[in-house]
Amino acid sequence: MATFSSLPGFREFYPEDYAQRKHIFQIWRQVARRFNFAEYDGPVLESLELFTTKSGPEIESQLFCFEDKGGRQVSLRPELTPSLARMVAARANGLKRPIKWFSIGDNFRYERMQKGRLRCFTQLNVDILGEAGPSAEVELIALMIFSLTGFGLNEEDFYVRLSDRDLWMLYLRALGYEGDAIAAVLGVVDKWERMPEEKLVAMLQEIAGDKANELKAQIDAFLKIDSVDAIRERFASLQLSEEIQATLDQRLADWRQVLDGLAAMGLGGFVKLDLSIVRGLAYYTGFVFEAFDKKGEFRALAGGGRYDALVRKMGGPDMPAVGFGMGDVVLGELLKARGKMPDFIDAIDFFAVVGGDAEMQAALADVALLRSAGYSVEYQLKPQAFGKQFKAAASAGARFALIYGSEELEKGVVKLRNLADRSETDVPHAQLLEAARDLI
Repeated sequence: MATFSSLPGFREFYPEDYAQRKHIFQIWRQVARRFNFAEYDGPVLESLELFTTKSGPEIESQLFCFEDKGGRQVSLRPELTPSLARMVAARANGLKRPIKWFSIGDNFRYERMQKGRLRCFTQLNVDILGEAGPSAEVELIALMIFSLTGFGLNEEDFYVRLSDRDLWMLYLRALGYEGDAIAAVLGVVDKWERMPEEKLVAMLQEIAGDKANELKAQIDAFLKIDSVDAIRERFASLQLSEEIQATLDQRLADWRQVLDGLAAMGLGGFVKLDLSIVRGLAYYTGFVFEAFDKKGEFRALAGGGRYDALVRKMGGPDMPAVGFGMGDVVLGELLKARGKMPDFIDAIDFFAVVGGDAEMQAALADVALLRSAGYSVEYQLKPQAFGKQFKAAASAGARFALIYGSEELEKGVVKLRNLADRSETDVPHAQLLEAARDLI
């Protein structure tokens, strides 16, 4: 006989595992609602062109894409942002701005599996569209931090690395680079922490030729910056045009607004200026940020940034946008490693302990009544001795037992036992719902 197992990179959740997953979703949802974000969702299956338009044809190697029965080229979504941009573009004129939306949904990537990375994962996506100012970054970074502290994590557990692709572009322009060369340099910077020096120099030689070592030194100097004042000092050492200087002054004011806003919320200790974060996706257009485990044991916990051109790319109007994603795989591993993942008992309100067939008829009427009123009630589906039923009640974590014996049946009552202190009282069936309301 054939045996079957789940596909590589896809998870299955037994009840005890699903309780932990549900806990993560609950915290995410609670925090997003506290920030007044509205929940939405999009299709799991989309046109392949939606994702290649955003990320280029090379993205296909990472997708679960195929031709459907209608001859359409389609893909399971690897992320939700393109769907969001398409949805907003379709109704842009009718949506009140700023648009503050969040979603919790499955995504699919056909790529090599490794620690913290699977082929199917669930992600929290949070986005603000229609707000060009850095106040949107303040709100989103604050929400990211609150989402993690909601699990009991603190400054000893994680921090947010904040960077700026606009600042990098200004710096590289001041060094004499433009257009495709800037994009290529940022692609190298994105790999800076993961590649040996000789490999980095070789990649820079393809961009800067015999100035590769000089460019590497200039990048190293920029990567050492850890404050807004140090940014200003670094640019002061360069020959800047009036246009670059004016743009730099405005950008530094934006940096001050973001950092001061987070500090005013009491979150400044979580944030570190770190220009090594540029995020590999080319559609980011400004601030970028990632949350990391402070011990360095796990992959990034969350990441995002500003993507002001994407809605227009999806057929909509010019609309500024910023957002982030947080996956459940790495977060779940971190919570377990830090002892922050609770043990869950799916406790119930009542367990009916029943004698014979006649008693069962009385019990079923009460069970239906209580369930209709919103209480959780369990009973054994086949006859068992009272002792076994009480053990089952304890195993289920029931708070109260409803006892139906021959004596209770004759008196027209149900015996209500508190399983914590063993106290008991007889309750007429007609008064059971009122008694339940007084207890729970």
